[in-house]
Amino acid sequence: MTELYFRAMDHLHHACVAVAGAALVIITVIIPYGVFTRYVLNSAASWPEPMAILLMIVISFLSAVVCYREHLHISVGMLPGMLTGVPRVLLGLAIEVCMMATNVLLLWYAIALVQRTWYQSIAEFPLVSVGISYLPVPIASFITVLFIVERFIKGNWFPPPLTEDELAHGTVSAE
Repeated sequence: MTELYFRAMDHLHHACVAVAGAALVIITVIIPYGVFTRYVLNSAASWPEPMAILLMIVISFLSAVVCYREHLHISVGMLPGMLTGVPRVLLGLAIEVCMMATNVLLLWYAIALVQRTWYQSIAEFPLVSVGISYLPVPIASFITVLFIVERFIKGNWFPPPLTEDELAHGTVSAE
């Protein structure tokens, strides 16, 4: 059962990378289009910049989820590096409990924010709800909770230091 959960988290991880990557590609296309229409055609398109902002929200939150799972988030490794055995495990548990509490609260309040803003429209996109622009927040929070559960099951609190080969080739595994 746990192996199935780990595989599902691998697929979810790859989906987050794919969606964030696709959003980045779309931004790369629409921003030059906006510049072209403004300066070459002398008729600025109103939608590329707000669309890029909405896509940047998606990129930011999904990339944060990916970085968390791959242990690439900002952390201080000095204290865990000095600890071994039970104290190291307890520190890892404490950190993950704090992460879980933070993400559950973020999920709760983000859902409330989406619900409150659902019936407002974005000025540049009248058919799009403001709530949709906030959807990446609860989605990313929920995915992070799933990844925290995975880390609880695996007990992989702190990543091992990278080897010289991994540093030279830039290879980092998800767990």
